This record gives sequence, C-alpha cells and structure tokens, in this order.
Amino acid sequence: MELPATNSRMEKVISCFRKRPDAVARLICFPWAGGGSIHYARWGNVLHSSIEVLSVRLPGRESRSREPFHQSLQQVVDEVVAALVPLLKEKPFALFGHSFGAFTSFAVAEALKRVHNLEPVHIFLSGASAPYSETRIKAPKRSDLSDEDFLQWMISIGGTPPELLANPEVLKLFLPALKADLHVVENYRCNKPEHPFLSCPLTCFDGKDDIPHDLQAWKSITSGDFTIRMLDGSHFYLKDSGNEKIILDYVTKQVETSEMDYL
Repeated sequence: MELPATNSRMEKVISCFRKRPDAVARLICFPWAGGGSIHYARWGNVLHSSIEVLSVRLPGRESRSREPFHQSLQQVVDEVVAALVPLLKEKPFALFGHSFGAFTSFAVAEALKRVHNLEPVHIFLSGASAPYSETRIKAPKRSDLSDEDFLQWMISIGGTPPELLANPEVLKLFLPALKADLHVVENYRCNKPEHPFLSCPLTCFDGKDDIPHDLQAWKSITSGDFTIRMLDGSHFYLKDSGNEKIILDYVTKQVETSEMDYL
C-alpha cells in the first residue's frame, strides 16, 4: 500500500524513496543530529524487496527548511507518532536510529507502545548511550559551544565531509539544524524503565573507535533478545560502504526472521 497522497502531514514528516506496495514489513529510519532523510534513500534501493524503507524528516531541513526546529524531544515524538500510526497499523515494522536518531527511536517506540499498543518487530539503535545511563547524563553539552569550538568538535568525531567544513556558506545552513537537535537531546531526561516496555529483539551497533557508549543499559527497555555489534570506525562508522553492507544484511535477516514470527 502506498503512502496516502491525501495525507499531507504524513508525507511532510515521512519520506518513502522507493515505495514497495508488496513489502511485508517496513523499516522506519531516524536521522542523526542535523541530518535529513537523504542518507537512508539508498537503503530503500538496496534492501530486499520484502522491506519498505521510510525515513523521518524533521523541520528545519530539506523540504521543511522554512519550518522552526523542534525545541523538545516530546515535540518530535508527538509529530512523528501522529504521522506514523496509520502506516504502522497496516503491517509489521522495525525501527533504526543512529545517535540522535537512537534517542528519537527509543522515545517513539515508548509512545507507540504506551498510547497505541504498537510494538516493532525489532529495534536497531546505533552510536548512543541509553538516555538514562550515567555515561549519557554526565556527557558534556555541545550545543552551547561557539561555532568555532563546535566545528573543532565535529572534526574530532569524524564523518563530516572536509569540503563542508571548509565552506562557510554551507556551514551557515548546516550548523543551526545540528545544534538544534543536540539541544533537544542534551536537555532530554527520562528515568530508567522499572520494567521492560518492549518484548521485541534489540540490536545495538557502534563504532569501535567512537567515544565509549553505555550500550548495555539499553537492555532495560526490552525483555527480548539483546545483541551488541561493534564495527570498525568512529562515530559515523555506518557511512563506510563495508559497514553499511554489514548493517543492511543484518537488518534484512533480522526483520525477515521477525516477519515469520509475526505471521
């Protein structure tokens, strides 16, 4: 089933680069801080035809560049959940989020379960500590840095094209979205779940050379299988073509296996 053309809110928030009406499951992808939906466009072409890839598009970037940034994670969750629910009632779905996207994936999954009793068949979280972990709570805030110091930090974590960092005009467009997203996630607080609210499998990915993340703490959100996969590279390890293939092969296998369990 294609995205309903009449639902302008859904089309504004959710990108589908390659519609697969016959797909038996959907993979919902959440961007990293400052990111758009473009990176995941390729995933829609590469993944097996049984999986349709959708990507979340937040305000302040791409076709929504004139809209004000969200100020809190709750705003993100409210908008994304409202756009997704009609789709997620149609067929099984999985969630994938990297860095800032891991936080939004987590918060959206919690709201979907609590409010709509909808649960993914698998959740994939990448490059981030659990939001309630000590590692994350004690992490230094970056969104308040001067632009110069902020750029130095971006260079240190890698993954940003040198030509982007060297182009002041492009940076003027890019930095506000990145800082806005970091402001949202750095000011987000939640308590460790007393009981797992999900029962699906959860896989954490991370780069071996990134700053240490408390991946083990994510286990608290689900009673399902928990797996950690460490890949070569730093924070944006998933942009490496070899790592991307590993991730997509793994995601495909897990989602297709989940589909059989779901049916």
